[in-house]
Parts: sequence; structure tokens; C-alpha cells
Amino acid sequence: MFVAQQKQQENIAEYILYMFQIEDLIRAYNFDLERIITEYVQPQLPDHSFVDQYRQWYKGLISQMQSQRIEKLGHLHDVKDVLVELSYLHNMLLNMSKDEKYKVLFETATPYIDEFKEKSNLKDKNHIELLFHAMYMKLLLRLKKQEISAETEEAFDAMRVLLAYIARTYKQMKSGELNFLSN
Repeated sequence: MFVAQQKQQENIAEYILYMFQIEDLIRAYNFDLERIITEYVQPQLPDHSFVDQYRQWYKGLISQMQSQRIEKLGHLHDVKDVLVELSYLHNMLLNMSKDEKYKVLFETATPYIDEFKEKSNLKDKNHIELLFHAMYMKLLLRLKKQEISAETEEAFDAMRVLLAYIARTYKQMKSGELNFLSN
């Protein structure tokens, strides 16, 4: 809860990846709020006075996931809304802005994004969604302590750099610091 709020304000890419992880965590615990609190939340809390706030946050997420019918797959509407904003920003940076650095970063990452799309079951996703799913896959591989080849690491790195750039630009846009026509 507090982590999600902090990430949402500071780094939108980290926020989305964190929420992907929380959605999967809720699914892994079969939407059992008490197990999530006792087995996952409480062991991580240095101060148990926050348990009730976490309980309410997870309860709300569980309710949203169930009402949005994403018990097995999919993402919360709030997360998808941010992905849409990032996709619009991506298109704006490619087509309307004078941000040549973004264009170069995108050109560098595009072959890797396309390859990931071909190898995944995400054929209907746009470039931004594919970037997030690729980075989430990398996170899962790391958590499972699976080895990542140098070639795959190179692909992840190109995608990570692009994602970091768009996350920084998103923060600038949200704060009003971004002028698309003067970049």
C-alpha cells in the first residue's frame, strides 16, 4: 500500500511492475485475505500498527479484481489506465515531439520487443504493454534464480532503458514540466 503509493509518485514503471506482482500474489493466495496478511504482510512489517491499513488495501484490491473478473488473468483497471496513458505518451514522443533520444532508444529496443512479442502469447499487446510484460518476466526469472543468457540480458537492458526514459518523461508530463514541441 505505502510502497505502491510511493512508486506511483516516483517511478510509474516500478509502480506498474509492483502492481503486476501484487495481482499475482493475490492470485497465488487464492484471494484469501487472512493468509495474505498473516503469511505475507505481517512478516514484512516492522510496525504492526499498519496491519489494518494493509488489510483494507488488500481487501479493496481483492474486491476490485473479483468485480473486474480478473481472477485468473489480466490487470486492474487503474493499472490498465496508466498503461494507456503511457502508450499515448509513447506515440506522442515518436510522432509529434522532437525527442530524438527517445526515437533512438525505441529503434534500439524494437527488434527485442518484436522478438518478445513473437515468442509470447501477447500478440495483441502494444509496445508499452510488451515492455512491461518483458520486464515482469525478467523479475520473475530473477526471483526464481533462473539464469539469463547474455543475449537475453542485452535485450532486457535495451527495453529497460526505453522504459526508464518513458517513466521519467511521464513524471515530467504529470508535473507539467514537459513541453512536447520543444523537446
